[in-house]
Amino acid sequence: MNALAQLLQGGEPVAAHGPWPRITVVPSLWHELADGLAENRWSLLGLWGDGDTVHMALLEEPRSFIAVASLACPDGVFPSIGRRHRPAVRLERALCDLTGLAPDGAPDARPWLDHGRWSSAPPGRIDRPERLRAAASPYPFLPVEGHGLHQIPVGPIHAGIIEPGHFRFTACGETVVRLEERLGYAHKGTEALMRGRSLGDAVRLAGRVSGDSTVAYALAFARAAEAALGMVPPPRAVWLRALMAELERVANHIGDIGAICNDASFSLMHTHCGILRERTLRAAEACFGHRLMMDCILPGGIAMDPAQRGLEEIETLVAEVEQALPRLISIYEGTTSLQDRTVGAGIVTPEFARSFASGGYVGRASGRAFDARRALPYPPYDRLQFTVPTRTEGDVNARVWVRIEEIQQSLGLIRQILAQTPNGAIDGAVPDTTPGGCEGMAVVEAFRGDVLAWLALDNRARVRRCHVRDASWFQWPLLEAAIEGNIVADFPLCNKSFNCSYSGQDL
Repeated sequence: MNALAQLLQGGEPVAAHGPWPRITVVPSLWHELADGLAENRWSLLGLWGDGDTVHMALLEEPRSFIAVASLACPDGVFPSIGRRHRPAVRLERALCDLTGLAPDGAPDARPWLDHGRWSSAPPGRIDRPERLRAAASPYPFLPVEGHGLHQIPVGPIHAGIIEPGHFRFTACGETVVRLEERLGYAHKGTEALMRGRSLGDAVRLAGRVSGDSTVAYALAFARAAEAALGMVPPPRAVWLRALMAELERVANHIGDIGAICNDASFSLMHTHCGILRERTLRAAEACFGHRLMMDCILPGGIAMDPAQRGLEEIETLVAEVEQALPRLISIYEGTTSLQDRTVGAGIVTPEFARSFASGGYVGRASGRAFDARRALPYPPYDRLQFTVPTRTEGDVNARVWVRIEEIQQSLGLIRQILAQTPNGAIDGAVPDTTPGGCEGMAVVEAFRGDVLAWLALDNRARVRRCHVRDASWFQWPLLEAAIEGNIVADFPLCNKSFNCSYSGQDL
């Protein structure tokens, strides 16, 4: 038995939670779990509130073991995880804003999502006077002291079409001494809007948490619902879901590579990548009826069965990208001025990547080889052949190369999927009643990294509580670390190499 499972034997298992266990724990066991996070014995997957209970999802990576620990908070307070494990800090701040459950001993008690402009409190939130005063007050950025330092505020409104976020730089000349981010400007109330909704309505909201990852979010939600209901979608739907996920990955990675090069003033690569990304989106539309494949995945299956012409369009796309990619790689490698900007810039150390359990290209470029498709294999990836590209340099160049190699792997996966997708039904009947208290959780691999969805249903198969967690929660803090010691002018390049989701934070 692994160490995490052995420790959780001191708690009380909760029935009807799939596919991984949920354990009710006491405060002393909660503290022990926090100690294990601080010592890197397991990783933090998620932290969220539900009524007067706080939940924490944990992963013991060597054995791919996941469990959810739940702590009752009758007084509205729980022992801070962030006090022992820094990656939990922002999750605790958001949890407190949305539910009112307060982390006792938290190293950072500032509001995160609540900017003091909400017209009403989220459902179930405990309104604490000191919290309301803090949200209404000017935001206290962390102080920095030293000779010759100056601050540069950027955002939340940016040039061009980009989501809102504020960056507060402290610099000495051109060198960045500290960066502090403030997000939450586009808070949507997504999790509150899901309450009481049918699964069909709620999955549409899940697919809009971060639009560039709509397939991954819908898939995570659908798999969480299926785990709660004990459903298995038809095989054809499972394979076509994977086809959508890989198309989404290819489109976003191609777009990111071009955008990174554009921020290094190398527009030629941006143009070539833009053409390929547009070609990918058009193929997705031809196959699934929508450029982003939004609303194509449903609990129990998928919304439409692509015609043979659409699948042939995907085959043509794969051949085109495979033909174009070597030339783009040659241009990237052979442009000295571009390499001067990307190599050695914005380094994330392997220690930081491991501590924050950072997934996707950010983690893999710094040596953390976690990929939910491989570490927590869900169908049909348990039957597909692929490798997980990793680098150890942790710089902008490494993040570009991980993207390049993931595109190559995804093209191979698409070929396998097209060759193996069976015929048959594409959706299954979702029950309209369920035993009270059934719950499910899923972790799927989006292009940025792992997305978590946790779902609790009532006896009418409607959403009682849903929590979704973007990979960016554990990547944004690393951007702050990566830019330190770099010049201010390199921030756009570093930022684009991360390409974290603003919307994914603004629940």
